[in-house]
Amino acid sequence: MRKLYLILIIAFQLSCFSQNKEVLYNFTPIPQSSLVNPGADVSYKFYFGVPVLSGVSANLGSSSFSAYDLFANNGVDFNDKIRNVINNSSGKDKTQVNQQLELFSGGFRVGGKQSQSYISFGAYQEFDFLMYVPKDLAILALDGNRDYIGKSFNLAHLNVRAEVLSVFHVGFHKKVNEKLVLGGRAKLYSSGANATSTKNSGFIYTGQNAGTPNVYNQVIASNLELKTSGIATFTKDEYDGSIPKDIVQNTFFNGSLGLGLDAGLTYYFKENLQFTASIVDLGFITHTKDIETLTYKGTYNYQGVNPGFDPSDQPKNIFDEFDKAIPRDTLYNKYTTWRPTKFYSSLQYSFGESRYDGDCNCKGNINRKYVNAVGGQLFLMSMPVEPFVALTAFYKRSIFEKLDIKATYTFDSYSNKNIGLGISGTVGKLNMYLLVNNVLEYKDVSKANSIAFQFGFNFVFQDSED
Repeated sequence: MRKLYLILIIAFQLSCFSQNKEVLYNFTPIPQSSLVNPGADVSYKFYFGVPVLSGVSANLGSSSFSAYDLFANNGVDFNDKIRNVINNSSGKDKTQVNQQLELFSGGFRVGGKQSQSYISFGAYQEFDFLMYVPKDLAILALDGNRDYIGKSFNLAHLNVRAEVLSVFHVGFHKKVNEKLVLGGRAKLYSSGANATSTKNSGFIYTGQNAGTPNVYNQVIASNLELKTSGIATFTKDEYDGSIPKDIVQNTFFNGSLGLGLDAGLTYYFKENLQFTASIVDLGFITHTKDIETLTYKGTYNYQGVNPGFDPSDQPKNIFDEFDKAIPRDTLYNKYTTWRPTKFYSSLQYSFGESRYDGDCNCKGNINRKYVNAVGGQLFLMSMPVEPFVALTAFYKRSIFEKLDIKATYTFDSYSNKNIGLGISGTVGKLNMYLLVNNVLEYKDVSKANSIAFQFGFNFVFQDSED
């Protein structure tokens, strides 16, 4: 139980708030757009982000319920609210939390003034939480099995993962010619705390023999596993440190390590018809620090009169039999997790010639020719049950030479009315941006199924004639 509480603390306290960054993607006035496509067509002499403030983002999503469904002051009993949420959910419904904090970032051109080759680098902290609704287990916990004789409760519905990590990265991108831009990025992951329980199976079944209404056949077939790293120390009775402080220490200086890569491209069919694609976080982490795996594996079969589990019934023998049939084992083997891999793609049509001359600030083209762009984006992300898919339509416009906006409409499993807005402006050398998702829900965020935002500050430098 203490370990469960700890996982919940990591999930809801270290993060104040899906990982699709549809407003940022291919919004090339922002240097951070290369983080979701290392092959984005961006240019600069050099840039650096304001430490800790260059990229702050949070993304919260739930596909089956909102905070209002649970906490509305509408006179409905809380247990009934939970029951309504569970009944309206399926085992494929999920809750996601993702938070990122860019610690430092920068980039510079290499190869001389006429070169179109760039190196970028940086580090960021990330928190990621994913939990599928354990519908069958929730029904069993709320209502018991009395009204579900003959039903098999699926233990595979228990599906959760949470992780705090840091990422150090270095990337390279080059404009090969007027039509093609290629880029890649190498990543070093350091996991400070991880909890993974995503490959469970088994069932709980209660049957009744015909003609013997008081005789039951109960079967519990369990193949449950919870893998953790960087957490076991905190669950010990003798631990007297600070959990947040020690997790930060582990995340940056003593974490389990892994490797990853990003790759991307931009291709112009014509001057005003552009295709992009990228793959992000194709990588893994090998967990070797403070590792512990808890397992409950076995089969328990009880036949007879349904027992009452209270002190007067003295059920000790039943509990002993259960412990022998499905023992709790603790293993200390290292394990590997794969990062949630993201795929982006877009097709963009640009129109409307600009009325000003001169180089732009970190734009898609060195000499911008169009002030309007429309198109569509596709986003895919790997998940334990099935991939997450999102489709986005967008419109971009350059209002002034150094002021740009982007509007998006996204359809995914969280919402079919997700409108996003982004603005990027540059004053002198200071680039500032703000990206907000699901803006229609900000009038009452408690009813929103998904909320996301990102903001940051960078200093971007072009050549002196700029």
